[in-house]
Amino acid sequence: MSSVAKLTLVLGGARSGKSRYAESLIAKLPPPWIYVATAEAGDAEMAERIARHRARRGPNWRTIEATHNLEQVLAACRSEPVLVDCLTLWLSNLMLANGAVEEEMTRVEKALLAATAPKVVVANEVGYGIVPDHPLGRRFRDAQGILNQRIAALADHVVLVVAGLPVPLKGTL
Repeated sequence: MSSVAKLTLVLGGARSGKSRYAESLIAKLPPPWIYVATAEAGDAEMAERIARHRARRGPNWRTIEATHNLEQVLAACRSEPVLVDCLTLWLSNLMLANGAVEEEMTRVEKALLAATAPKVVVANEVGYGIVPDHPLGRRFRDAQGILNQRIAALADHVVLVVAGLPVPLKGTL
């Protein structure tokens, strides 16, 4: 078995290389690997992004879509290596659906703690930008920051990816 941690959180900004880095961590383990996708293809541009991600990953990845039911998917895959990409889109989906944010965060935390195989979770670091001018944007930014803190507290490893370079924040690479 490789030295992939039980739980790794990979943070970064848009186009920082966080997804590619997270994929490389799971790919240290024998395939097949599970990619839990939280994005919804709401328009043609997003559908194209999703298609590019799938093509880059290749045939050793099995994709499971979890736009809202992340805890259930994690529970079903607790004994398999999983990459969740990403918590930010999942949280956005949850908030736009007026979901119970606190309760869902707790369910995801419990599912991650119950895992018996490595899990790598990707999230955006949204706290570096300006204060959003809309209340929903501010609530989202605050909830994402809290979610990142909560998952980081559980994680064995936390890595910030900047310009494609992994910067370890917790644990060792």
